[in-house]
Amino acid sequence: MAHFYPLTIKHIKHLTPSSVAITLSIPKEHLQTFHFEPGQYITIKKEIKGKELRRAYSISSSPKSDSITIGVKKIDGGGFSDYANTKLKEGDILEVMAPEGRFVFNATSSVKNIAAIAAGSGITPIMSIAKAVLDSNAESKFVLVYGNKSYKETMFYTDLMKLQLEYANRFFVYFTNSQTKEENSLFGRIDVSTINYALKNKHKDVTFDGYYLCGPEALITLASATLEENEVPKDKIHFELFTSTEIKEELPVTESADGKTQVTVVVDDEEFSLSMNKKEIVLDAVLKENIDAPYSCQGGVCSSCIARVTEGKATMVKNQILTDGEIEEGLILTCQAHPITPTLKVDFDDV
Repeated sequence: MAHFYPLTIKHIKHLTPSSVAITLSIPKEHLQTFHFEPGQYITIKKEIKGKELRRAYSISSSPKSDSITIGVKKIDGGGFSDYANTKLKEGDILEVMAPEGRFVFNATSSVKNIAAIAAGSGITPIMSIAKAVLDSNAESKFVLVYGNKSYKETMFYTDLMKLQLEYANRFFVYFTNSQTKEENSLFGRIDVSTINYALKNKHKDVTFDGYYLCGPEALITLASATLEENEVPKDKIHFELFTSTEIKEELPVTESADGKTQVTVVVDDEEFSLSMNKKEIVLDAVLKENIDAPYSCQGGVCSSCIARVTEGKATMVKNQILTDGEIEEGLILTCQAHPITPTLKVDFDDV
């Protein structure tokens, strides 16, 4: 069972005209449950207009904090993001799952120099990672390339400027704005020249231990290719897609997806059986049966719905999270998978 905890909103701060930072108080008895690695996210459950919504939001606060802060950008027509920006208030209670996610920085006491490239709300997990890097060792450096439309639309702008003052000569941020020409900002979208200017020109003498990319798919593709051209090993490049999942897109299926599949689902040591059309998505079919499987974004962006196939086969229409090795081991994103065999068994516990 996906367990949610009631957390009280301690503070709401307007970051831009279309985004807010929400800080949640963590009761002492749940401090261990909500301990997180920098870069992880939480899933929030909220009923709006009679419909239950689950949304994943990355944590921006330091792991040393006794509270959790997330950034929520308002999406046109978006259910929870619109509600969070216009209706939520301090003292309200939200149902929240424990932190999870694989886009993490493992803080150690050794010197770590980290570079990050982010756009828009992709800055949220980068904030937490930056604080962890800078706090972990007095000699560690953090270089950030951050793209937005304008300073007015830049989430956590004030917090980033404070980091520059607090960690002088260790924290460096290169703002790039695509719609306005402003002081101390590059103009245009993040491109190859922007990345090379920051990493190969301004910080050419720094050896980076890791690169963290967060934003839309086009940015991830561009940044990864640029780093690889600069001979950065793939295992040093970490990324997380940061796109809206408020409106679920229709997923294509393969032409051979005909007929029915008998599915066995294992959740919290309980076994359930159901029959589904091969053209359906596994998670959709599971949720229709009111089986309390873990999920959040339903768009292949987070990792909440990962399960292991222990019998039969399923194919994913999209995957930007699982490695080739994990797929070979039988792991799937159930929100992106449909069965291709007469029987299928998926285990949400064995991941």
